[in-house]
Amino acid sequence: MIKPRILFKELRAEFLPASVMPVLLGTAIAHLRTGVFDPVIFSLALAGIVLIHLGTNVANDYFDHISGNDPLNTQFVRPFTGGSRLIQDGLLTQRAVLIIAIALFAAAVAAGAALTALRGPVVLLLGAIGLGSGFFYTAPPVNLASRGFGEVFIGLNFGVLPTAGAYYIQTRSMSWESVVASLPLAVLIAAVVFINEFQDMNADARTGKRTLVVRLGLSKASKVFALFMIAPFAAVLIGVAARIVPPLALISLAAAPFAARAALVARAKHSSPKELAPANALTVVTHTLVGILLAAAYLISR
Repeated sequence: MIKPRILFKELRAEFLPASVMPVLLGTAIAHLRTGVFDPVIFSLALAGIVLIHLGTNVANDYFDHISGNDPLNTQFVRPFTGGSRLIQDGLLTQRAVLIIAIALFAAAVAAGAALTALRGPVVLLLGAIGLGSGFFYTAPPVNLASRGFGEVFIGLNFGVLPTAGAYYIQTRSMSWESVVASLPLAVLIAAVVFINEFQDMNADARTGKRTLVVRLGLSKASKVFALFMIAPFAAVLIGVAARIVPPLALISLAAAPFAARAALVARAKHSSPKELAPANALTVVTHTLVGILLAAAYLISR
């Protein structure tokens, strides 16, 4: 029997806001625009994406271990980089980790099947994209992260698709507004992954995991990271100016100082794994705060 403390650490559940925020946002948009809120549909959607998220975390631990990546990683900074370290520390076997990942994905399939029965095949398509790209994020032969596409699929799966999908399953219709409103979260969750690759870069390069940071190098990557931190707020401003999202969405700009600080730390400390840690933390804070503020903007708009 796995102890709850060990299981929590393996799941890396502290990062669940990444999957919760877009569902909250899409549901809030649907409620504002149509007045609809189905708690059962909401719960199933939330369960499905959370289970895919947790399964992805655990599967990444397994595949980064068997590739030799995590064992070689000596510059990781917990809890942001280097995986859970439970296999490396001898607290879980790689077989146990694989079984946990499969169980989580199976539970996600069950939630998705129930939601598909209630809302139709569009849900099946969204779930298949999320589950497939989550599993193959580090799994061979696809290994999306190694091909430099990790950030794209993370932004899609934990930004655009769950926000637009949450709107769809509540209203049974599509909305360009939900896509536009999702862009800040999509970019910021991609930024979380991107900055976490800095400390992992040496191990990634040695094992052939050619992430975007490996391809760019730390100095160039720190400049690209600054763009990641500017883009979400530009998207909000453009969305408001184009009258696609409500004016109250501007309250999300309150998170801009955290983003700016993260970019400055990354530029100054990109080659120092331990000193870079505040940038990792500030990026997570920025993503969570923007998600909360955008959802709140929709909930209080009239």
